[in-house]
Amino acid sequence: MHQSSFMVSVRNTCASQKFKMASKTYNFKSLTVVPSAKDIVDTVLSKTQRKTPTVVHSGYQISRIRSFYTRKVKYTQQTIHDKLAGIVEEFPKMDDIHPFYADLMNVLYDKDHYKLALGHINTACHMVDNVAKDYVRLLKYGDSLYRCKQLKRAALGRMCTIMRRQASTLKYLEQVRQHLSRLPSIDPHTRTLLVTGFPNVGKSSFVNSVTRADVEVQPYAFTTKSLFVGHADYKYLRWQVIDTPGILDQALEHRSTIEMQAITALAHLRACVLYFMDLSCQCGHNVDEQFHLFDTIRPLFANKPVILVINKIDIVTPDELPDDQQAVLKKYEEAGITILQMSTLTTEGVANVKNTACDLLLAHRLDEKSRAQGKELAAPHVSRPQPRDSKPRPSFVPEGAQESRLGRVPTKGRTQRIEKAERNEARFTQYGEPAPRVLHRDLQQELGPEYSTDLRAEWDLADPSWRYDKIPEIVDGKNVLDFIDPDIMERLEELEREEEAREAAGEYDDPSDDEETKTLRARRQIIHQRKRLLRAASALKKSRNYPVLPKAIRKKLAARGFTEDVDEERGRSMDLASDKATKRSRTPASRLAQTLGSATAGPSEVAVAQRAKAASLRAAGGMKGQRAKAVALKKQYLGMRAINYQGRAGTFLIATFCVFTHQLHPCCYWCSWCSMDWSVCAMR
Repeated sequence: MHQSSFMVSVRNTCASQKFKMASKTYNFKSLTVVPSAKDIVDTVLSKTQRKTPTVVHSGYQISRIRSFYTRKVKYTQQTIHDKLAGIVEEFPKMDDIHPFYADLMNVLYDKDHYKLALGHINTACHMVDNVAKDYVRLLKYGDSLYRCKQLKRAALGRMCTIMRRQASTLKYLEQVRQHLSRLPSIDPHTRTLLVTGFPNVGKSSFVNSVTRADVEVQPYAFTTKSLFVGHADYKYLRWQVIDTPGILDQALEHRSTIEMQAITALAHLRACVLYFMDLSCQCGHNVDEQFHLFDTIRPLFANKPVILVINKIDIVTPDELPDDQQAVLKKYEEAGITILQMSTLTTEGVANVKNTACDLLLAHRLDEKSRAQGKELAAPHVSRPQPRDSKPRPSFVPEGAQESRLGRVPTKGRTQRIEKAERNEARFTQYGEPAPRVLHRDLQQELGPEYSTDLRAEWDLADPSWRYDKIPEIVDGKNVLDFIDPDIMERLEELEREEEAREAAGEYDDPSDDEETKTLRARRQIIHQRKRLLRAASALKKSRNYPVLPKAIRKKLAARGFTEDVDEERGRSMDLASDKATKRSRTPASRLAQTLGSATAGPSEVAVAQRAKAASLRAAGGMKGQRAKAVALKKQYLGMRAINYQGRAGTFLIATFCVFTHQLHPCCYWCSWCSMDWSVCAMR
């Protein structure tokens, strides 16, 4: 079963050898670190806050508010898109790299899982773009600052959610990047020596001896767990020597990842294969097992020079082997396989193995090139067709080729001009000289100010007769002329003449307007006027704009002979004709009552007495008399004595008193606060 698997590998090897690709050293150490989902979200939001405007007010125009939040959404989308697209573009593509690296990555990271991870990142990038596109479209219809802000928050939230869902994918890609950065830089197209064999047979020791590499060497199996590369010089050429992990003799399906790295290198690299053997069996495997492993992986050596290296000859030499094992070695020699002996401990034969391997590889590469450039490919083949009948078939040279031979390069414009000149010449010959063409410029010069440009004359319509048709007026998808009666003006004039005839005949006069009807109408108007006066008087009584006396005082006034009407007149004024307060009545009803009311010709005695009393009260400052006013001023003076004592430390309280009482303080006739006479004080 494993033999058939190796045959498939051989076919893949041949295909990879035929695969032509430009020489390139793959350096995966330059891959950028893949950030985590949380780092991407924090970085993008912080950058959006720093790189975009941060101040917006509800008083701005709605177009400015929309553009403010649209810019934030677009900037966030573009930042996430750049980061994800950079990750997808930077990681190597399985279909674009050499088959050796493609299979090596498949062995190490599982090709399907790797492609799926990159696909997830690419899908997330497109999802972020679609989310931004949708919310930018919604922001165009935002009608307020609050709604635009909520749409922006929703857009950024959905983008961050998409990124958080890619946390495991980004973590996996970061692990792949770290492992890729530790891979050696192997050039699949350069001169290569490939060392393989069972574990612990001396492969790493040989690589350390012939190159400047420092591969770990330990006395146990599988010390080398990955590919190691060393470089050596031979005949002024640079050679790379690859140390592969050990291979066990088992089926391909049961091989581990460490072993599959060696299998991948053997299958794809065009190198000289050095198969190491340990005849002392210190590696833990006998000679027959080593021969069987060589035969098992031998299909991978197709089209490659192979050397069978017998190591540790300081312990056991090939001459000490049994006859059957020596017969196997002779069979390999007859098959064209070179067998060399050496010892990495004593360095015996190490240089010989290196030089022989380099010479074999050089000869093999030169042989391949000579076969590719054989004599049958070097000489061109000229076909000479034989005539199949007697029909003449002269050679045809295109007109353009002939023009180029004559030094005239044919162009499209030159060819068109020549054809046009030929057509014009034929037309003149047949019809004579054509009439000169009249241009609009000629008409304008001829007519002068009377010239008017006819724009419809140049309209390109299916039928030229449509150019001067009236353009229909369309409203709500319907032609207005379809709903207009063409005889409407004539019918309107006829209707007006009919109405004039009816009015002249007295058809609209009312015959019931006799003397009795007119009397009833006059009485109705008088009654309506009386009702309006009563309503105005009632409204005037309800809207009294004077103080209401207490109940006890009204009783005293009633006992002295003052009625309620007198009280009301006292509150307003006794002289309605000359009282200014009545002239400032606020309601139309009161003004109407003043006009229709019956006021006396002059003020009454009561009104005169009340006016005299009011004047005396004003003179006394609201007191009963001058005596009461003097007592009040004395009390005021005594009450302000303590405040006057405090005024020695500052005159603020006195100034405050002057400002808020609007009169001079009894103890101060010179305002020290404003430093001016009280009579001209600004605070007064």
